[in-house]
Amino acid sequence: MNQDQVKELLLSIEDAPLEFQVIFSGKKSAKVNGLYKPDTREIIIHNRNFKSDGRQDDNLLLYTAIHEYAHHLHACSRGGKLSARSHTTEFWAIFHALLEKAEAKDLYRNVFADSPELEKLTEKIRGKYLAENGKLLKELGEQLLKAHELCGVIGARFEDYVDRILRIPRVAANMAIKMFQYDLDPQVGPDNMRFLAGIRSEDDRVAAEKALVGGKSPDMVKTAIKGGVPVLPAKPLREGDVKARLEKEKIRLERTIANLSRRLDEIERELEEL
Repeated sequence: MNQDQVKELLLSIEDAPLEFQVIFSGKKSAKVNGLYKPDTREIIIHNRNFKSDGRQDDNLLLYTAIHEYAHHLHACSRGGKLSARSHTTEFWAIFHALLEKAEAKDLYRNVFADSPELEKLTEKIRGKYLAENGKLLKELGEQLLKAHELCGVIGARFEDYVDRILRIPRVAANMAIKMFQYDLDPQVGPDNMRFLAGIRSEDDRVAAEKALVGGKSPDMVKTAIKGGVPVLPAKPLREGDVKARLEKEKIRLERTIANLSRRLDEIERELEEL
């Protein structure tokens, strides 16, 4: 598979709003398999990293290409620019969505399904550890709710009971109670249950839980629920769209700077009067 074929495959997974290039470096790197340069919109792949016994592992190479392509699409959603911290929740959401689409199109092979032993272990981890721990947390929430009622009967503060008798963080206690009250599905695991318990909107919480149970990654769900960057760009961005977005951001920043300058002047005057 050459660089032109890789680009064609990437575009068949998801169209790119802005033009980009795929470049095989012809080198082997001990640090990274690939990188993305937002300024030049170049996906660099160290293709010699994927050669063994004279053969090229196209599936692993494509995985790297999709990873770097996710950076490109993330940049597209931000007007062609990326922040210093590139591996954000939004990035992982885009990346996971691309992998999902690539697997559905039979362009990328899900390597986790190649090992019956790993699949068996996965079921054990999900059932015995994630689901069971989630169930225990939910049951803890039920018992804490009963303790809350009993504290009221004897005229004691439940927070004091949590602090000094149980000696657990109040936040953890309240989260466990919410897990019980919201009747969250333990199979999503303790960490995802904490995330769900923190969602105030019932509709959003139910949608998020359904997505997690359905196999979406936590980053995909968090990005969708929090109303951040779309999992994939909703519509192509033309060069003119990017310019317009940057001009709007420039105006917004200028206004912010002006407001901060006025506030600074006010503070300096107040300090002089003291």
